[in-house]
Amino acid sequence: MSDPVDSELLATAKKRGARSTPSLDDGDASGDGDQRSAGRFGKWAVLAFVIAVVAVGYWALGDRLSFEYLATREAALREYRQSDPLLTAMVAGLIYIAVAGFSLPGASALTLAYGWYFGFWVALLVVSFGSTGGATLAFLLTRYFFRDWVQQRFAARLQAINAAFDREGALYLFTLRLIPAVPFFVINALMGLTQIRVTTFWWVSQLGMLPGTAAYVYAGATVPSLQSLARDGVGKVLSWQLLLSFAILGLLPLVINRAVNAFLKHKGGRHRDTKPSADHNDTKETEL
Repeated sequence: MSDPVDSELLATAKKRGARSTPSLDDGDASGDGDQRSAGRFGKWAVLAFVIAVVAVGYWALGDRLSFEYLATREAALREYRQSDPLLTAMVAGLIYIAVAGFSLPGASALTLAYGWYFGFWVALLVVSFGSTGGATLAFLLTRYFFRDWVQQRFAARLQAINAAFDREGALYLFTLRLIPAVPFFVINALMGLTQIRVTTFWWVSQLGMLPGTAAYVYAGATVPSLQSLARDGVGKVLSWQLLLSFAILGLLPLVINRAVNAFLKHKGGRHRDTKPSADHNDTKETEL
């Protein structure tokens, strides 16, 4: 039979040990906190790197993507293209991705210059995939840095927007891409805050920006030289055909929106017409 004093001492020691020994839940909570802190630090580090890249890009490319500077390098640019056309096209595509993805100045000038430099079809491929790649890069950066915070902060208000994007996000994005007046970087940033999938964003942007890209590239392909473009300005290439194409691009979203609404209304009408007949057949089967 054990001594009562020894039992009390043993119970006291167990209590002290329980208070001094951390529980598994406390360890898990501490680990989760450390992971969240490390994740926030990683995001801040990446954001600082992106800001540094944008600042260096503005400083280094601010004047080098202007018509005046490119005109002074016209002969050297022609030599680069003739010596290795494939490598030149790949480098040009990477430059366009960086300019579009980090919203650096000179994207419009670069599109016209590519049209002159490569010709219409090659420039259309380079600019189309370069602009879509840059848009996707900006989309992913916005999603990585801000989407979770925005979705948590405004969760109640964004429920309707998220539901609408689940139903018609591709059509909405396609409509915005067809409107030249909507800034390129604004669409990329806003879409990054939504729940639209990356693959959907990519192929819809590829198709939606293609008409406007083709118009700009065609305008650049009609330029005889960069020196004339630098001397006469962009207004020299704005023919009435090009202005008409931009006007058509502005009206195209309205036409597509009306066509889609008419299609959905017609589809809904057919669904309502077929539903009573199905109910009538169910009634017949019940009677039998």
